[in-house]
Amino acid sequence: MGPKYQSIADDLRRRVAAGEFAAGRLLPSESELGGAYAASRVTVRRALEQLREEGLVDARQGFGWFVPAPAVDQSLGRLGTIEAQLAESGRRSERQVLDFGFVRAPAAVRAVLGADRVLEVRRRNLVDGVPLARVTVWCPADLASHLSLADVERATFHELLDVDLAGATQTIRADALGEEDAEVLGVPAGSPALVCERVTLAVGGAAVLLSEHVFPGHLTRFVVELASVDRSVAPSGLRLVR
Repeated sequence: MGPKYQSIADDLRRRVAAGEFAAGRLLPSESELGGAYAASRVTVRRALEQLREEGLVDARQGFGWFVPAPAVDQSLGRLGTIEAQLAESGRRSERQVLDFGFVRAPAAVRAVLGADRVLEVRRRNLVDGVPLARVTVWCPADLASHLSLADVERATFHELLDVDLAGATQTIRADALGEEDAEVLGVPAGSPALVCERVTLAVGGAAVLLSEHVFPGHLTRFVVELASVDRSVAPSGLRLVR
């Protein structure tokens, strides 16, 4: 009979191959695995390190161990939706609406959209069955009065609004996931996240959508293409936030 860590590695390898742990999903914690296999955390970690050397699992600070999945690359050079970019890359996308309602605009939303009442839609986006983002969208009620829950389940606001869009400003920051978003995304609270706030403008300059996108840090990359060399140290379109 071989070493204990080897038998654990063999069993985890079998479970990964059987699809018990889908790509992008977190494995049980080292402590939980230690309890399940009646082994110390040192032994469990040695088994996991062996699987990492084989490319079957990986780990990130704040996340724990997971089965690697291709990161979702999102271009910052054009206005688009998560669904459109996933479709272009051949990935399977799904949306789950969590909340839908016409509400009094929070102060920060009112300051951007200039509307007292807004349609607020909170949803979860999945890629290949794995939670990719929590998205909340706010739209002035007068522009969204014709929309239903069924509408926002089947299509994006870009498709649903009878408005010609001119562009958007997107701000990206790093953060740690709170309890609610961690539950929605299926990762531990405090995990690293990328938070994107986008203000979408209509032709004429009026802000017609405000959205917040929260992504688990291990599944998403934002890509900026630099078309030319500039004397500035910062790429065009990027600026520091003090």
